[in-house]
Amino acid sequence: MTEVFNNRVKNPTSDYENELLAVYDRVIGVDEAGRGAIAGPVAVGAQLLTLTEPPTFPTGLRDSKLLTPRRREAVHEELARASTGAVGFTSPAIIDSEGIIAGLAAAAIAALRKLLRKSPAALLNAVILLDGKHDWLTPAITAEFTAAPRVITRVGADSACTVVAAASVRVKVARDRLMCTLAQELPEYLWQNNKGYGSAAHYQAIADHGVTPQHRVSWIR
Repeated sequence: MTEVFNNRVKNPTSDYENELLAVYDRVIGVDEAGRGAIAGPVAVGAQLLTLTEPPTFPTGLRDSKLLTPRRREAVHEELARASTGAVGFTSPAIIDSEGIIAGLAAAAIAALRKLLRKSPAALLNAVILLDGKHDWLTPAITAEFTAAPRVITRVGADSACTVVAAASVRVKVARDRLMCTLAQELPEYLWQNNKGYGSAAHYQAIADHGVTPQHRVSWIR
């Protein structure tokens, strides 16, 4: 059964992670960004928490959706300096051809591979705490890794759990930065503002200029 945290929680804690660390050596928080966009990649972030080398989470860390862009960037910089995490991406072409769940899985595998390069023991006696109620991750990591970590899904984990809030900030900032870079190449679509989501201005730009390789063609109404 998927546990539901209080979605009105603003300040996450490590209480639940500490319960998990009584059983596991490592907790990996996982969250995604760009799932509902019509342009740009889908991204998955992974944040590592260990019992022996716990990171120092920034003051003011929250679910990325509860932070202003400026505060989110500041928290991200602190996370990058004081903790271990990674972000993976999957292209619009893969999302169009294989679907969003396969896209999420591929982005998560990419993030976990990066995490392993930074911390080779990251998956040893680890558990993954995944925001949401749908476990789209277990089939992918079971196929990819010999000793795949257990996945626990928790609705509202990005608001309640520091490790998932940290993953949410990592992935949101990384994807937003990428969309701003793509906006410089294709300014007509205003991705620096809409981040690839289907705003009225974005749809008008598609009507005026057509789709690009950065669009998820099958998603455009």
